[in-house]
Amino acid sequence: MPNDFIHLDSMPVSPLGIIALESSKGLGARVDDYITSWRKQRVENDPHAAALPGYEHETYLVNAKTPRFGSGEAKGIISETVRGKDLYFLVDVTNYNITYSVSGHENHMSPDDHYQDLKRLIAAAGGKARRITVIMPFLYESRQHKRTSRESLDCALALQELTSMGVDNIITFDAHDPRVQNAIPLHGFETVPASYQFMKGLLRREKDLKIDADHLMIISPDEGATSRAVYLASILGVDMGMFYKRRDYTQIVNGRNPIVAHEFLGSSVEGKDVLIIDDMISSGESVLDVAKELKRRKARKVFAAATFGLFTNGFDKFDEAYNEGYLNGVLTTNLIYQTPELLTKPYYINCDMAKYVSLIIDTLNHDNSMSDLLDPVARIHNVVKKYNNGEVI
Repeated sequence: MPNDFIHLDSMPVSPLGIIALESSKGLGARVDDYITSWRKQRVENDPHAAALPGYEHETYLVNAKTPRFGSGEAKGIISETVRGKDLYFLVDVTNYNITYSVSGHENHMSPDDHYQDLKRLIAAAGGKARRITVIMPFLYESRQHKRTSRESLDCALALQELTSMGVDNIITFDAHDPRVQNAIPLHGFETVPASYQFMKGLLRREKDLKIDADHLMIISPDEGATSRAVYLASILGVDMGMFYKRRDYTQIVNGRNPIVAHEFLGSSVEGKDVLIIDDMISSGESVLDVAKELKRRKARKVFAAATFGLFTNGFDKFDEAYNEGYLNGVLTTNLIYQTPELLTKPYYINCDMAKYVSLIIDTLNHDNSMSDLLDPVARIHNVVKKYNNGEVI
């Protein structure tokens, strides 16, 4: 554990408790390690920091589980007191690696299953916690955020359901459309960008990049990701370009209108390194088409960065793209489940978010402002400066 010391100038609102659901056990353990280390250092530097009972603790993880009956039904159990605690629930609704038995048949957990388990444990707390915050990196049903004709508004309904159960704050990362927070205007909702971790991961791996308008360009793969690309390009002082998807609206394939072509808007990418940035990689079809088109336009190196790497169709097409030279690297975070196979890919760059999540929890528990955490401009400038000076990142 690194010797990080994070100074916070206020006392916690109440004792800290972290409930990491089965889907987020690994991330929860690392978050707990960071916070226990920081608080031990604070007490060593200032004994008054221990004035609140339970401030320095061996672990802040609360013992909780969601066992299932043979029928597949489940219940939430919290095995220790949470009365008066500032509770943080960590859940990864995309973790399909967890299975359970339904009448003797193995069933992989779906986002619906994880969401129901989250509600079970919130209900198990029985309203005894002082404050409840849900940290859901991939926002449940975030792609069903708007209505077209007679459709359900699943994400908005889920947010309203959680707040009606007593959840005070919801923390997510790179929400597909942040405007979904309008469903709960009187409750806390934060969508945290991963831009800093992308730049740090990329600059650690690649040693020959030049971060200026003549050598680097940020690319949005579609109109929905434009704001992310504009944001990062503005921070770095480089150009951005975007593709828009021309779709065939006369048919539906796998629940969506198929893409006919990717049309490019922007200046020339010839000879430049390009970073495609988006919130998620699902099948990868879109980002691979964009990467191939950028290489056709004579881009030097092409990287794809997405907060969530779902890879729903596997890695064969990514392997092919890397071997054929039109995709040089893929960056995603460890906020959601990563397969062992993904971690061994030569083109994969893992962007670790455990420390960032720890900072968010520790800061909120002390009732300090999150403004600096939500605005990574200074940190991105600092890491680029180190890179340009040849320092180790």
